[in-house]
Amino acid sequence: MKDLQNITWNGYVRKDGRLGIRNKVLVIYTVECSSHVAKEIAKNLNHPDVDVVGFSGCTDNDYAVRMLLALIRHPNIGGVFVVGLGCEYNQPSMLAQKADDAGKLSGWLYIQDVGGTQSAVHQGCQAVLDMLERLKLTPTAPMGFKDLIVGAECGGSDYTSGLAGNVVVGTFFDQMVDLDGTCIFEEIVEAVGLRSLLLERAADTQAQEDLAYTYDKALDYCKDVRQYSVSPGNFAGGLTTIEEKSMGAVIKSGSQPIQGVIKVSQLPPKEGLWLLDSTPDPHWMGFGYTNPNDNEGMMDLIACGSHLVFLVTGRGNVVGSAVAPVVKITGNTNTYTHMIGDMDFDAGTILSGKETLPDLTERLIELVGSVCGGEQTKAEKLGHKEYFIPYKYQTSGVDKKGRCQ
Repeated sequence: MKDLQNITWNGYVRKDGRLGIRNKVLVIYTVECSSHVAKEIAKNLNHPDVDVVGFSGCTDNDYAVRMLLALIRHPNIGGVFVVGLGCEYNQPSMLAQKADDAGKLSGWLYIQDVGGTQSAVHQGCQAVLDMLERLKLTPTAPMGFKDLIVGAECGGSDYTSGLAGNVVVGTFFDQMVDLDGTCIFEEIVEAVGLRSLLLERAADTQAQEDLAYTYDKALDYCKDVRQYSVSPGNFAGGLTTIEEKSMGAVIKSGSQPIQGVIKVSQLPPKEGLWLLDSTPDPHWMGFGYTNPNDNEGMMDLIACGSHLVFLVTGRGNVVGSAVAPVVKITGNTNTYTHMIGDMDFDAGTILSGKETLPDLTERLIELVGSVCGGEQTKAEKLGHKEYFIPYKYQTSGVDKKGRCQ
């Protein structure tokens, strides 16, 4: 087995001391009315280090604003250019100032002020090109697995996910935690039936209380909306019950103690394994939905500082993400072969007996090291940079009594 301590690469040094594995300019739109201009800026430049994200809503939403701020501060981001229309709630000047405060290159404009679409696209392209040139001077420093935050999401699960795909991720997470690295898993709605298992893994009493509250809140949510995280595709892939899917989903967290619960856009307070709660908190409006698609879940993980994200999918997926690379893993060799242009890693070899779990984990370690060192994932090569930031109600923490604060 490879020693993770001996694998290093050069990371991009940020003002807050964190290191990034990419050096991107993030173009942000503050309302749906400015989304076209933001996307045209990126389209015209056609540069691998220019990504777009945005929030479509015209009114305020704390969850979305916290997420935009977290993405601005992400260590993979070196520059931020914000595009507003001019009459929305979210102000591009404020976001640009937050970027400047975080030591990022920054700029912004109002489409209404600069004369419309064509002028805004032209000015935006010039500003982003200048940032890209200046980012070539970003200092670098040696970086290793101890400096990484890795997130894990699963979607399009089949029977192989809980036998191979999620298993190798769990083994990888165990080794990361042993090295004092940081790992995040989410999808508490995919842990239905496993309350006692999660609580047994709590690192301390506080973590146990927060895990219990988070699980109960998620189960109440599922009952309220009459929807559980299992789909026709899961059944077609060989899963038979929600508990069966839950066991396969939670195994991606490995076997290390769970340090506690974090909320969307919150950095893990210390190293170790953390559960990300992305479920809406109780609200009289029943405000928001949990994980409406895989990209919402991955953006949640990235907003918590994940340098890269694993997407485990038995049935296959083609997406990537803005801000952070996505490594797509499948436990189904047929899926890997059929979608080889999109899938990064075949974990199905353990089911066929061609590899052992230690061999498989070593191969995943090598892949992650290469991606952190600059090798593009399949999604990056194809230009997949999906994202999704919805309206949602979620507070920023859980208090000592297990109630949201």
